[in-house]
Amino acid sequence: MFETTILQLGIPGGPEVLLLLLLAVLLFGANKIPKLARSSGQAIGEFQKGREQVEQELEEIQSGGSADGDAENDEFGTADTDTGAERNTEQN
Repeated sequence: MFETTILQLGIPGGPEVLLLLLLAVLLFGANKIPKLARSSGQAIGEFQKGREQVEQELEEIQSGGSADGDAENDEFGTADTDTGAERNTEQN
């Protein structure tokens, strides 16, 4: 029973697609449809880029790294793990 319901609610076929295209032309006009399609494509592309970045950051966090590289690095890219006392001892 459930399987037949899924088949009945499937992807729109030929007549349904034509009806949707006709409605789009009537609502937006023939000149604006290419602009709408272009902006929709750009929005989908930006969404996918953002999703990929989030997935990459999650993978880096799970693997033990961080999204920016080493989180303990200072502005010069060196790890700042020793204290001032240890620096003074090393200089003497």
